[in-house]
Amino acid sequence: MTQDTIFVQGLKTQAIIGVYDWEKQFRQPLIFDLALSTDLRAAANSDRLADTVNYKAISDEIIELVAASRFELIESLAEAICQHLFEHHAGVSAIELTLHKPNAVIEADSVGLKIRRQR
Repeated sequence: MTQDTIFVQGLKTQAIIGVYDWEKQFRQPLIFDLALSTDLRAAANSDRLADTVNYKAISDEIIELVAASRFELIESLAEAICQHLFEHHAGVSAIELTLHKPNAVIEADSVGLKIRRQR
């Protein structure tokens, strides 16, 4: 089985997210890195967008999902994003998602998580 990867790196969004009251008062920056496993041979042969995973559409969907979300934990947000991508993008067989919350710990450049999900 061929496993190719489409990636999106450094996708910047804003969200109201956090467990503390002060975090729920304003939008905070979040940054996503995604690696989407898929088979790219059909797209390579046809040169058609319909035969691949559309990284622009996925980026737009994540930005929209994050803007509308009100999770306390980044774990919950990351899981919801992966489930959405599997439901709406049949060509994606696995997702590696890294979520950075750069302002969460002032002494750190960034904190976050990395998850991997597959069908």
